[in-house]
Amino acid sequence: MDSFDAYDRPVKIAEGIFWVGFRDKNTNLFCNPYLVIEDEQAVLIDAGSRTDFAVVMMKILQAGIDPRQIVALIYQHYDPDLCGSMPNFIDMCDNPALKLISEKSNTVFLSYYIHRDRYPLLSSINDHDFKFTFNNRSLRFISTPYAHSQGSFVTYDEKTRTLFTSDIFGSFSTEWDLFMKLEEACYTCNDYGNCPTGKTHCPFSEMIEFHRSVMPCEKALRHAIRKIKDLDMAMIAPQHGSILNRKREIEFVSDALESLDGVGIDGIVRD
Repeated sequence: MDSFDAYDRPVKIAEGIFWVGFRDKNTNLFCNPYLVIEDEQAVLIDAGSRTDFAVVMMKILQAGIDPRQIVALIYQHYDPDLCGSMPNFIDMCDNPALKLISEKSNTVFLSYYIHRDRYPLLSSINDHDFKFTFNNRSLRFISTPYAHSQGSFVTYDEKTRTLFTSDIFGSFSTEWDLFMKLEEACYTCNDYGNCPTGKTHCPFSEMIEFHRSVMPCEKALRHAIRKIKDLDMAMIAPQHGSILNRKREIEFVSDALESLDGVGIDGIVRD
């Protein structure tokens, strides 16, 4: 699946999980909202920007979900690329019991996206004891502070062993596909500018560049990876870039990010 037209509908990536994102030809920072469905209820994770709202909403409908079936919107940090459409979704869901779930320090910023009368919808992962269950499906929240914001966290779907990682495992993508595909030679390559397979595009080097640019420092990234790398993961679904759905790639990329140097301020200043 590597053409733009292949992404004009929701893509099922696991049982009850759909990618409902937008394939923008004019950017190299692709955003990935995810819809998790269990029976007659749904949860939307990192719903997207205001300009992406129409496309994301259309794909939710194509997945067979009425907006009123959405019981929670989960925001793993507060940037506009994933929160900008929040007021649109609140209006479309038209559900007084709707929950806007994030981390406590994020809600200060999230409140600026919505009217004051909607503030009671905001709740913290702490309020939910780091787990949200709907129709017996549980999503577990794991704090990853300063990767990249103070209140950043990831979300683990216990049913499918899918980890939604927000910016962690994200990437700038000049030639994007929904699923990452590393070749055998990628696992031993040390020269990203000279691909051993002769390709001109390296998805792994773009991931490295992204983390060095977006994460604040090596310590924060290393701490985040160590908190999640021992999870039983069948799939990693980041907010940007491509999904990792093969065990070898998950382990390889996790190890590489854990030991990555030159991240954020550490790439500029050394004590």
